[in-house]
Amino acid sequence: MAELTYREAVAAGIAQEMERDERVVFLGEDVAAAGGVFKTTVGLLEKFGPCRVRDTPISEQAIVGAAMGAAMTGLRPIAEIMFSDFFGVSWDMIANEIAKARYMCAGQLALPLVIRTANGSGSRFGAQHSQSVENWVMAVPGLKVVAPSNPADVKGLLAAAVRDPDPVIFFEHKGLYATKGEVPDGEHVDRLGTAKVLRQGSDVTIVALAAMVPRALQAAQRLEKEGISATVVDLRSLVPLDTKTLLVETKKTGRLYTVEENPRLCGWGAEIASIVAEEAFYDLDGPIVRITTPHVPLPAADELEDNTVPTVERIVETVRRTAG
Repeated sequence: MAELTYREAVAAGIAQEMERDERVVFLGEDVAAAGGVFKTTVGLLEKFGPCRVRDTPISEQAIVGAAMGAAMTGLRPIAEIMFSDFFGVSWDMIANEIAKARYMCAGQLALPLVIRTANGSGSRFGAQHSQSVENWVMAVPGLKVVAPSNPADVKGLLAAAVRDPDPVIFFEHKGLYATKGEVPDGEHVDRLGTAKVLRQGSDVTIVALAAMVPRALQAAQRLEKEGISATVVDLRSLVPLDTKTLLVETKKTGRLYTVEENPRLCGWGAEIASIVAEEAFYDLDGPIVRITTPHVPLPAADELEDNTVPTVERIVETVRRTAG
């Protein structure tokens, strides 16, 4: 095991797959010579050269279009969109072309491509550079959606995404880039569509994603001191969604909480609440509770941003108030 930061795990995952398969190429703004604006791709240009690691113009449409064409002709591209907010610029290509190409040609071609992007709040970048948009992508049939919470999952899930025959949108959380964790040495490949139970409890089940996972774990530790035992589930993947783990862990405790950074309206937790209500209603001991960001543009001011997104304190208070 090696201890890596979340951002170092990104570079390690890309390098692992580029070494394994010469069809893997990487492109995006400032990803080569500069090593990425968040320093997630340092050393890749020196290791793999300018033919496979390419800086692009400032054009999200060009980046995504080039990746789609490369995938259609036999390569396995990894494309970087600097901020997930910029998906809006290339949304037609992602939602109407990449997501639907395999279906519309009856499977005659595959699109094995990964679009990596920096997602989420905490960096004081304001409303246009701090959104959590995984629910945008989750709503489009044909796209797989991954959002890791720790360095080991970054490397393993990124490798799985590169090897997948379908387009995968890979959300890296800006607020987690500096966090550290142990990452398996050598080749490390995880499996898409699998959640992880990080903590077992008997009273409530808390489901979280990306940067909300460490907050859920901290909240669970505080709740334990108050006599409330919490299971914590890291979703890791929204599409495919590990409904089996969600249902099993919810049935054990009878109470489900989702902790979501995306705005409340149409967030991923609403879909989970719908599934659990349909499949496990009579196993519930109380209403499903969603702990979310309000349906507002994210503020840039430190204190406002920190208190708009779910906090450890808000998770603890909500569970304490509603857990019966």
